[in-house]
Amino acid sequence: MYDKSVWEALSEKERGEVEKFASEYMEFVTKNKTEREVVKEATKLAEKWGLNYRVFREKAIAIFRPQGNPVEEGIRIVVSHIDAPRIDLKPNPVFENKGFVLFKTHYYGGIKKYQWLSIPLAIHGVVIKKDGRKVDIVIGEETNGPVLTIPDLLPHLANKQMDKKASELIQGENLTPIIGSIPGKTKEKKVKKNILDILKKNYGIVEEDFVSAEFEIVPAWGAGEVGIDGSLIGSYGQDDRVCAYTSMRAIMNMGTGKRTPLIILYDKEEIGSYGNTGATSRIVIDVIIDILEKLNIEPSYKNVRKTLSNSSSLSADVNAAINPLFPEVMDESNGARLGYGIVLTKYTGHRGKGGSNDAHAELMHEVKTIFDENNVHWQVGELGKVDEGGGGTVALYMAQHGINTVDCGVPILAMHSPFEISSKVDVYEGFKAYRSFLEN
Repeated sequence: MYDKSVWEALSEKERGEVEKFASEYMEFVTKNKTEREVVKEATKLAEKWGLNYRVFREKAIAIFRPQGNPVEEGIRIVVSHIDAPRIDLKPNPVFENKGFVLFKTHYYGGIKKYQWLSIPLAIHGVVIKKDGRKVDIVIGEETNGPVLTIPDLLPHLANKQMDKKASELIQGENLTPIIGSIPGKTKEKKVKKNILDILKKNYGIVEEDFVSAEFEIVPAWGAGEVGIDGSLIGSYGQDDRVCAYTSMRAIMNMGTGKRTPLIILYDKEEIGSYGNTGATSRIVIDVIIDILEKLNIEPSYKNVRKTLSNSSSLSADVNAAINPLFPEVMDESNGARLGYGIVLTKYTGHRGKGGSNDAHAELMHEVKTIFDENNVHWQVGELGKVDEGGGGTVALYMAQHGINTVDCGVPILAMHSPFEISSKVDVYEGFKAYRSFLEN
C-alpha cells in the first residue's frame, strides 16, 4: 500500500504523462454524458485500434483481443458501468403551469435531489419518430446557447422549507425544469403550444414522439481542473466513466499478454444492473462465445463454463474518498484518499456485507502482486464505516458466473453529485492498474 501522495513519487516526465492523460480524459467525459454517447465513442476507438467489439442495444459494449486458450487459462476481464445518476423525462412530459412550460421527470439512480436545483441543465437523448427515423438531440451544450434549470425557492420565503430534512427539500415530482415562457397565439395553453411548435420546427418532434424517446437531463457544464494547483478534476458522471475511460485506454495501449483481455462497459448499474444491457444479463456469456469462436474453439456449454470459472475480473467502479468536510463517516485507516492511487476494495455491501461479493484472499494477493511488480500505486478502501450505509457494484454479478472478482477503482469526492471530484494521479494510476492486470 502506498502511504504518501502519488505526486511525491512522480518525475517531471511522469507528471507530464499524468497531465496529458488527464486532459484527454476531461475531453472525453465532457463530450459523453449518456451511455449511448459513451458507446458511440468506444466503438470509434475500438475500430481505430483494430480491436474486436460487440455492441448491445447501443447502451453497452464489450471490447476484446482474442488470444491464448481461454478454456484452460481463462481470460482477464475489466468491467465498469457507463450510466450515471441523472433526471429522465417521463413518457408524457410537457405541461404548462403558471405561465411556464416544464418537463415532468423521474430521477434515475441515487441522487440528493436538492443538488439539482438552480444549476444549468442540458438535455441529451434520442427519439424514434413516427416514421421510424432515429434522431439524436442535444440541447443546452452550445456556447452562449439556452439551458434548462429547476428553480429553487428564494431564502426570503424559505423558512418552512429550511425546517425540512434534506431529503424533503424538494419532492421528486417537482424536479421539473423550465423549458419556456413565451405565449403563442392560441387561446388555451398558449406557452405549451408555442414550445411544441418550436420543437417541431427545430427538431421535427411532435408531442407523441416523447413516448418513443429517451431523454436525459444532465448538468450543462464540462470537466475542469479543481484547485489552484490544478491537481483535481471536477465533472459530472465520473462515477463510473472514469473507470470506463481508463479501462478502454488500457486495452488499447496494453502490450501482449498470454490471455485474452476483455473489457465490458455496462448500463443500468445505478438502478440495480437490471435489463438486457445491465450486468445481470448474459452479455458476458455472449462475449465468451464470440471469443471462443474467433479462436476456433467449440463454444460448448462445458467450454464456456470452464472459461468463466478460470477467469479473473476487476470490477472497475469508483470508491468514496475521505471527505475533509465529513471525515467522521469513514474509518480513516481503511478509507481511500484522493491522490494515493487506485483503490482495492475487498467487499462492498450494506452494513453486514449484505449484497457484497467479498473477494477471496488468493485473488487479493494476485492483484496486489501484479500492481507491485508494475509500479502501480494502490491503496485499500471501504465504502464508509460499518453502520453508516454502504453501496454495491457489478462485482457480485460477475462472481455469479464463477468469475473470480474484486472491486478496483478510482477514489471520488462528492460521488453522485452533479460535480464529482477525482485526482489526476488516481485517474492515471487507474489506467496503469487495468493495463497491468490485462497484460498479466
